[in-house]
Amino acid sequence: MGNCCSQENPATGAPDDQKAQSADGNEDQANSITPPKPVTPERSSKPTKAAPVGPVLGRPMEDIKATYTMGKELGRGQFGVTHLCTHKATGEQYACKTIAKRKLVNKEDFEDVKREVQIMHHLTGQPNIVELKGAYEDKQSVHLVMELCAGGELFDRIISKGHYTERAAASLLRTIVQIVHTCHSMGVIHRDLKPENFLLLNKDENAPLKATDFGLSVFFKQGDTFRDIVGSAYYIAPEVLKRKYGPEVDIWSIGVMLYILLCGVPPFWAESEHGIFNEILRGHVDFTSDPWPSISPQAKDLVKGMLNTDPKQRLTAFQVLNHPWVKEDGEAPDTPLDNAVLDKLKQFRAMNKFKKVALRVIAGCLSEEEIMGLKTMFKGMDTDNSGTITMEELKQGLAEQGTKLSEYEVKQLMDAADADGNGTIDYEEFITATMHMNRMDREEHLYTAFQYFDKDNSGYITNEELEQALREYGMLDGRDINEILAEVDADNDGRINYDEFVAMMRKGNPEANPKKRREVNL
Repeated sequence: MGNCCSQENPATGAPDDQKAQSADGNEDQANSITPPKPVTPERSSKPTKAAPVGPVLGRPMEDIKATYTMGKELGRGQFGVTHLCTHKATGEQYACKTIAKRKLVNKEDFEDVKREVQIMHHLTGQPNIVELKGAYEDKQSVHLVMELCAGGELFDRIISKGHYTERAAASLLRTIVQIVHTCHSMGVIHRDLKPENFLLLNKDENAPLKATDFGLSVFFKQGDTFRDIVGSAYYIAPEVLKRKYGPEVDIWSIGVMLYILLCGVPPFWAESEHGIFNEILRGHVDFTSDPWPSISPQAKDLVKGMLNTDPKQRLTAFQVLNHPWVKEDGEAPDTPLDNAVLDKLKQFRAMNKFKKVALRVIAGCLSEEEIMGLKTMFKGMDTDNSGTITMEELKQGLAEQGTKLSEYEVKQLMDAADADGNGTIDYEEFITATMHMNRMDREEHLYTAFQYFDKDNSGYITNEELEQALREYGMLDGRDINEILAEVDADNDGRINYDEFVAMMRKGNPEANPKKRREVNL
């Protein structure tokens, strides 16, 4: 892919060559770090001595303290301790989760940490999900630098209030279920949803809610079943205890949360973990004790639908959002929620060919951990394992995620992603069209893409160089090259400099102008 690296073949799962690296040989720096931009770009030189490769992330080890100053402890879990950290160059504050490698005792533990990084990369940029800024590995630890949520845990806010009014609980539930829908539409099951794993961005009353802690999360495709017993005792679904389950477990966990929101105690309780599991398997939910007699029948109906012990009969995220109790203030959607793949394909469709080729080059520079989620989604849609997605497979894949489109709409998306016009979407085309736009804010990626066009290393992209690049990717469609160039050439000198190229790449990028986050009235 691109001109700077190779990728793993999704059909075989084996690397085509070696694992992808970014332009400077360093696969993942924090998104917030931008190297000084050259006035006239020069070809990057390779480091003389490569750093040793870390066994967890599988890429060169780095000293996080060269970039961040560590501060006070914010929290601690089974494997990791989270500290406040400050970016030395910008003064921006983040949360850094440090996982000690001595606590990772077997191959599965290593894989779990690697998968957590992959999943956070995959979900980065989604509203209401804590954003990963960068991952680092040194001799002792793996460090995940994340968005700082200074408002604390949702659980603490719940305790301080005692319990919620039905209206406030419905508002909160709506946001939580939308987060789950986003994860599921992107092929991720959280598997550890509980109030402690929802953080508030700040101390404001209407602070946005953010889901965090993807340490137990997994990628899934339609029809996959899982067998490991994971999660926190009160919130575990019965089918997890029976060792055969899918994404429906997340809805059960939120049903438990909703029960707690409304009455202040968990629905399944006992003195020991074993006792709690027996209560969950028994499946009896108490709606007779106080305050349930005074809670609306619609609220009870929703809780029952979410805590149905049969996962096939349990409500889906879409059904929850359309339930009368959730819809009371008219905000729940009447149409299926857009899914992440559809959103990205629509954005890609609107781009000019110049930008599409640049994205193709950038896609070739993404590390394995950044694209693992998209690879899983590709495999899920490629039902015949041919290595390409047909129009029928794309239509079916989007339908399974709750999005029904007309033939015409599917064809439009297909035509946009099918760069070489052969009637199918291959792996490289899929990654290019669906990778999140925040990849374009990474200076080293933009620089590599600029160099791809700037064949003579003059610091400018000319008419001829743009035409050559479009031809190389089979994207020369008869549209006048001068017309494409004129859109980007701000100073009208007949060529594109680096600043003009960066402006084109960032134009229309939703990350540059973030939409107002959904607010939660607590």
